[in-house]
Amino acid sequence: MDPQANVHGDPLEMCSLEPLTGFYRDGTCATGPEDVGSHTVCTVVTSEFLEHQRQVGNDLATARPEYGFPGLVPGDRWAVCADRWLQAYAAGVAAPVVLTATNIAALDVIPLDSLVACSADAPDDPSALFDQ
Repeated sequence: MDPQANVHGDPLEMCSLEPLTGFYRDGTCATGPEDVGSHTVCTVVTSEFLEHQRQVGNDLATARPEYGFPGLVPGDRWAVCADRWLQAYAAGVAAPVVLTATNIAALDVIPLDSLVACSADAPDDPSALFDQ
């Protein structure tokens, strides 16, 4: 299996170029041996998620220009550490997940059912979302 595949086993899709995310700052949830935190979950951050992360010592909302970090606002997509996402999930404030951009390596930490339950992915045919 491709180590940069998504949780479906397909090629890993882009998470975000604006703000630029990913451990490698390439816009994806690509990972490797140097990514000790496993920045593998592509999320759409919410105010509840950001507040929870701040409370547990992972402030993602405050800009840190010295690290090229703009600070996140609700609606931003961001590559989150698998452990941090699971921590928020257990607290009932998990950010929605973009499964097509979430690295298969996240499954080493998070059960697929938990990610699917919080999926933000749109179907290939969005017309299914509307009454016919």
